Amino acid sequence: MQLDLILTNSRIITMDPARPTAGSLGILNGRIVGLDDDLAGLAAREVVDLHGKVLIPGLNDAHCHTAWFGLTLGEVDLSPLTDLDQVYALLHASAETRPAGEGDDGGWLVASGFDHHRFGGRFPDRAALDRVAAGRPLFIRRTSGHGGIANTEALRRAGVLVPGFADPVGGRVVRDELGEPTGLLQETAQALVLDLLRPYPRHTLLAAIDRATSRYAREGITSFTDAGVGGGWIGHAPDELGAFQDARAAGKLHARAQLMPAIETLQTVPGAGLGLGMYSGFGDSLLSLGPAKIFLDGALSSETAAQTVPYATGSSNKGYLLDEPVALQRQMLDAHRAGWSIAAHAIGDAAIDLAIDTFTQLRTQVRAGHEGPARLPHRIEHAAVVRPDQLEVLAALGVAVAPQASFFHPIGDAMARSLGPRRSAFTYRAKSFLDAGIRLAGSSDRPCADGTALRSLQAYVDRLTSSGTVFGSAAERLSAAEALRIHTVGSADATGFGRVKGMLAAGMLADCAVLAESPLDVPTHQIADIEVLATLMGGRFTHYQL
Repeated sequence: MQLDLILTNSRIITMDPARPTAGSLGILNGRIVGLDDDLAGLAAREVVDLHGKVLIPGLNDAHCHTAWFGLTLGEVDLSPLTDLDQVYALLHASAETRPAGEGDDGGWLVASGFDHHRFGGRFPDRAALDRVAAGRPLFIRRTSGHGGIANTEALRRAGVLVPGFADPVGGRVVRDELGEPTGLLQETAQALVLDLLRPYPRHTLLAAIDRATSRYAREGITSFTDAGVGGGWIGHAPDELGAFQDARAAGKLHARAQLMPAIETLQTVPGAGLGLGMYSGFGDSLLSLGPAKIFLDGALSSETAAQTVPYATGSSNKGYLLDEPVALQRQMLDAHRAGWSIAAHAIGDAAIDLAIDTFTQLRTQVRAGHEGPARLPHRIEHAAVVRPDQLEVLAALGVAVAPQASFFHPIGDAMARSLGPRRSAFTYRAKSFLDAGIRLAGSSDRPCADGTALRSLQAYVDRLTSSGTVFGSAAERLSAAEALRIHTVGSADATGFGRVKGMLAAGMLADCAVLAESPLDVPTHQIADIEVLATLMGGRFTHYQL
């Protein structure tokens, strides 16, 4: 038998307890056929000598926003800036160099990467944005994704300035002491402006997916889960799934995609997901449907995540749920009956209480014989502020959690101030999730944070903020081996692909990354900077610089 490819002379970290290390690996028809002695006497059409470099399973980002990330790569990037005058100057320069009415967005000025924590908690002034935009509508996406800043023309087009305007359910138009909109739109209120830009054309989304997944390949990422497509404020077009299919057909999907439809997309026909009767698990290993995504609350960065006690910043604010609990729970129950697993965005402990209560009810349905088709694990996205009493319950329910260590460096100090030391100690847990037996997936929430998977590994190990302090509890730190496992084995398990991904073993998909050094051996502060020399998906190189 002739194989397609043999990778030899490598230091292989398999993540397989039965065979933790190896030196060579053989591939046929996109699958691993064996390692080391299994390959004795076998030839291959291609043999690649890795010259002692490290081979690991492909990294899996179990919660990111791929089309959104790809779009930001073509927008005005505010992420390097720390002064509002710099923001105004960059936006003005963009307005000067791009004629009004040009492009798919109709001449809007759209910027990404604004984090008010880098600006001393300040937001751009609406009048200043009007001046730099020179009459054009302007919208700035906040890095968290849970809000944005609009100028007057954008607010006018969105209907926000009409007398008697009322905030939408689950969102707020922030106003000054005179009752005038400041331009800041929280949560679902940002959809008032985003809906003027959407739906994005399919060719625009295709280009965004190509750009984003090309970046993934360069970073050793072979699989991802897009946490919300097709609807709600998180989606980009009703046919967003079609854009991913287009990318696949055109050879521009450079990593395996699992898509979470926004739960709003399931309402087109009562009881029938996407109006076609599809449900979680539809598709194959390259492109599939995951759980239905629902937002229960907001974010810590804006103090809109729903807490059981007020934030520590001196007010009575506890954040808020994005709808009445009974309404949110009804959506989850209806989606579950239609065959969907649920991915509940829940950051504050009050939102996590609601998710736990709902998942408990869903388990009761299973026992009562009301379960639909076999489904993927239910999930809690972010699972940030998890009280000690919630750990045991989550483990018993078999729920997967997807927190993000990628937030520690950019906003860890601000989160600590907002939460106070007691709650910070059980925020964005890691080690206690593993110790409790909770399924833990590695993820980044890109573009809300740096999505480089190796940087996420490092953050789980050091938990350092931008000031150099440890976020929360040092006891939540992971070892490098544990951090690598949750970004491979853990993510595969949480996304329902544990039998075919996450390890380098016979019969598994041949998804792997070649690294210049081992993340298990280098000093912790060097993990993020390890060079990714090559990436393979299904035995084919998606990135190569050996």
